[in-house]
Amino acid sequence: MRTNPKFAELVRRRSRFAWTLSAVVLALFYGFVLVVAFAPQLLGQPLSAGSPFTVGLVLELGMFVLFWVLTAVYVRRANTEFDALTQDIVREAHTGAAR
Repeated sequence: MRTNPKFAELVRRRSRFAWTLSAVVLALFYGFVLVVAFAPQLLGQPLSAGSPFTVGLVLELGMFVLFWVLTAVYVRRANTEFDALTQDIVREAHTGAAR
């Protein structure tokens, strides 16, 4: 099965997609941590005069929502594209074994 070109394609596409999403999440997370460490005053500013919400709160909530969205994007792609390719590989393995 490892010699199947579809298997190599599956591994390549899934790995590239997972590493891309991981890089986005890590860049955002550590970027936020760096801002907390080096510019906390920026995050402590209220959104508008008298607002109980700060820039940091809105950014963190936005990141939280974005991380859930990215997880949903990965799950959707895994359940459609990657699963379809996996089923093709398994089907080919079963027909090859039956010969």
